[in-house]
Amino acid sequence: MEIKSYQDQAELFVKEYLLSDSIIPYTSVICGICACMMVYDLTQLFCNVYFKSYPSLSKIKQIEWSNRSISTFHAIFIATMSLYFVFWSDLYSDHQYADLVTFRSSTLSTFTLGVSVGYFLVDLGMIIWFYPFLGGVEYVLHHLLSVAAVAYSMLTGEGQLYTFMVLISETTTPGINLRWYLDTAGMKRSKAYLINGVVIFVAWLVARVILFVHIFYHIYLHYDQVKQMNTYGRVLIVIVPVVLSVMNLIWFRKIIKGMRKTLAKRQ
Repeated sequence: MEIKSYQDQAELFVKEYLLSDSIIPYTSVICGICACMMVYDLTQLFCNVYFKSYPSLSKIKQIEWSNRSISTFHAIFIATMSLYFVFWSDLYSDHQYADLVTFRSSTLSTFTLGVSVGYFLVDLGMIIWFYPFLGGVEYVLHHLLSVAAVAYSMLTGEGQLYTFMVLISETTTPGINLRWYLDTAGMKRSKAYLINGVVIFVAWLVARVILFVHIFYHIYLHYDQVKQMNTYGRVLIVIVPVVLSVMNLIWFRKIIKGMRKTLAKRQ
């Protein structure tokens, strides 16, 4: 009976406090940070046992290895959830609800964005702490914009549809990280490295070029609803995708150059 009482109290605490609508944003951010720390530590333990080349890497390479594991974990999680909300969930459907699509949110959508905010805070902190080894100015700018936009949608419930649309672009991250792992493991001339390059090219074209065209078109079609958002929210909805799309095009140019270089070496 005593154990049952403690169990009931624990369930009540989780339901009434940790998962209450007012606390969800903060709970989810903490969950995101804790998940990142757990993935980081598990990566180090796993790689020390199963990857013979890992212990021989420099300290900063080991840190980057674990850091990329965190970003891969986040990318798989947020891309899956974003695809669900944008394409399969009825939450943002034009035919299911009468209220404006720019103001729709749910407990699950808010929690998901909070986990993403937790990740971006952790990754931004690591980039700044180990600057410039984990990324330059462009990565700091990318993460600052991401934190601002995702946190705003999480806290206000505004523009969550467009936030999830942009976060679908994280589908390219696992491929980018795999390419770094293959390079670090000395497999730059392998067939896997070449296939990985082709996959990255296609994924980047779809998720970071064509997708953003769709985002701007969707904003144009629903601009009467976007105008009713808070001024700060409207700025984020328009400015963040514009800046990210420019950065995506610059990186896409580098990907094309890298593919040409890799193919030239194989001829």
